Amino acid sequence: MKETRSTKRKREKHGKPQNMASASSQISKSSSNFLDKMRARLSGGHFRMINEKLYTCTGDEALDYFKEDPSLFDMYHTGYQEQMSHWPEQPVNIIIQWLKARSSSLVVADFGCGDARLAKNVKNKVFSFDLVSNDPSVIACDMSNTPLDASSIDVAVFCLSLMGTNFPSYLEEAHRVLKPSGWLLIAEVKSRLDPNTGGADPKMFSKSISDLGFTSTLKDFSNKMFVLLYFQKKEKETSTRKGIEWPELKPCLYKRR
Repeated sequence: MKETRSTKRKREKHGKPQNMASASSQISKSSSNFLDKMRARLSGGHFRMINEKLYTCTGDEALDYFKEDPSLFDMYHTGYQEQMSHWPEQPVNIIIQWLKARSSSLVVADFGCGDARLAKNVKNKVFSFDLVSNDPSVIACDMSNTPLDASSIDVAVFCLSLMGTNFPSYLEEAHRVLKPSGWLLIAEVKSRLDPNTGGADPKMFSKSISDLGFTSTLKDFSNKMFVLLYFQKKEKETSTRKGIEWPELKPCLYKRR
């Protein structure tokens, strides 16, 4: 049966708004996707800028930097979490499991705690330190100068947080607050301890920490993204700890994706 001109006109009349609505919806989605991509690109650029700043300044300079504009801290951690989402395994989760396998009576200091995930996932008493506090449980401070008493902590953790150019002073602070035989756990980006890619010699890095007053108990290089180093504070001081040669830890700068 042939379609009459009247029927055809009615069909075209009713069909156009639907087609136009569909086209408008597609344009709207395309525009939204474009804006989302631009926001992500802008956010990523801010993260890389802040990240480079933190790796190339001292701890007290970083503290002042975030005091001037605390919103930069949130911007940094949003970008940090996005970067971490691409890692198949998170070092903080390994440290959490390490603590859960031991007594919950161990008192922990988390240097550079970020979102305080460690404290939220263990039963231990955890002192969480970072440059900015958006959580009542986090203490804002320079990690080379915490409010902890000497020899008051059982475990000190640095999970991807040895970022300042004065990182040795953070480790000196960890030594001060740790009890004799207390644990020092360090998770670090693997490339920073890979001489083949311009990183520090891990043996030299471990030796410097040992000269500070620790004994190396385990080095775990099994993960392709990060290294885990375990130390224990020596029972007695065997040196004055002066004149320690610290290797330079190169900045971990993220490439634009």
